[in-house]
Amino acid sequence: NNPPYNTGAFRFELTFSPNHPLEPPCATLRTPIYHPSVDLEGRVCQPLTTHGHWEPATRAIQVLQDLLLQLDSPDPRRLLRPDVARELQERPEEFRRRAEEHTRLHAEPRPD
Repeated sequence: NNPPYNTGAFRFELTFSPNHPLEPPCATLRTPIYHPSVDLEGRVCQPLTTHGHWEPATRAIQVLQDLLLQLDSPDPRRLLRPDVARELQERPEEFRRRAEEHTRLHAEPRPD
């Protein structure tokens, strides 16, 4: 919902293991995104879904809400791309320009 990503729609995938809910799901972004917490393969740095933090009572909607919050408000402590995180902190206007351009090139149109 926030710039620089609010002009596009992003597809992601939640994969559940046969041992769910004892094991966390895996979130993967299928749409390329210029974001410090998402690597080039679409893996997301989401502590909620790590084995050390996962609680079996956690619902899928909570995982999705956490993911959306993370994408909307990048957290410098949750990073998979240090170069992008550094750019966000040191040159925020350049980061925003690149993220907007990347969104324009790769994201799908947002549904009405």
